[in-house]
Amino acid sequence: MLAAGIASVTLLSGCADGVAVEPPQSEDAAPAPADERPSDAPAEEEPAPPAPAREPADEPSPEAEPPAASPDVEKDYYMDGSYILRPKDEAADPKKVVLLTFDDGPKEEATLVSMLDALDRHGAKAIFFLNGYRAERKPELVKLIHERGQTIGNHSWDHVDLKKESQEEMEKQIDDVQSFVRELTGETPAFFRPPFGSGGDAVKRKAKDAGMLYMTWSNGSRDWEKGFDEPRKVIDSVLEQLHPGSNILMHELAWTAEALDELLTELERLEYGFLDPARIDPNYSKN
Repeated sequence: MLAAGIASVTLLSGCADGVAVEPPQSEDAAPAPADERPSDAPAEEEPAPPAPAREPADEPSPEAEPPAASPDVEKDYYMDGSYILRPKDEAADPKKVVLLTFDDGPKEEATLVSMLDALDRHGAKAIFFLNGYRAERKPELVKLIHERGQTIGNHSWDHVDLKKESQEEMEKQIDDVQSFVRELTGETPAFFRPPFGSGGDAVKRKAKDAGMLYMTWSNGSRDWEKGFDEPRKVIDSVLEQLHPGSNILMHELAWTAEALDELLTELERLEYGFLDPARIDPNYSKN
C-alpha cells in the first residue's frame, strides 16, 4: 500500500527499456542555461529585466519559519546530498517516488491552469518555484497556486546568478520573495532553488536562515533547451533519467503543460508515486 500523500499507481510494461539512466546531477554539475528556457521561446518568456530598486523586506527572514505541516502529514522523507528524495526508513515502501517541481512562474494563466488540472487528475502535489518580479506582476496566479493546494517555493526575485551578487543583494533577492508570498498567501515558502542551480555555501546558509530547504535537482527535463520544446521530448528526457526519488526539474512552459498529463500517466504505469512536499523533513535532510 502506498503511504498517504502519494498517488496510488498500477503496474504496466516498463518504459524507456535499454536507455542508460544518467547519474543524478550535483549542484556543480547542474546545467546553467540562460533563464532556463529555449533561446527561441516566445517573447513572454524573456528573462528578468535589470533588478529594480525595491523596498526592504518588511520582516527579517532569519526569524521566518516554514509553514507547519498539517497534523495528518508525516514527515517521513528526506533529501540527500544529491537532491534525491528518500524515505527515512530505508526498509519502507514505497521508494519509487518522484518530486515534481516547476520553475520560473507565474507566467500565463492558461498554462498554469492546465498544469494544475493535470496535477489534480493524478492526485499529485508539486513545488512551484516562483520569481518575485513575475509574482508581483501576476499576484492572482500566486494565490491560485496556493488555493489549489500546491506548494510555493522561492526562486529569487530577479532570476539572477546569486553567486555573482553581493551578500546584501543576495539576501534581498531571497528575503523579498519570502515577504511577498507571506503577505499574499499567509504562508512563507519552505523550499528554495537558486536560479541556474548556482548557489554555494553562502546561499545555502541564507536559505536555511530563512527557514527553507535548499535544493537544485536530480532529473532535468531539459524543457528549457532548444530542440526540447516538444511534449514528447520532455517526457522522454524525464524517463531516460528516471530513478527512485527523482527531483524532477520542469518549467512553466506551454509544451511542458501539454506533456504533463501523459508524463504523469507514464510514471504511474512504472509504479512511481508523487511525493507531497509537505512530507519532506528539512531537519533530516543532508544539505
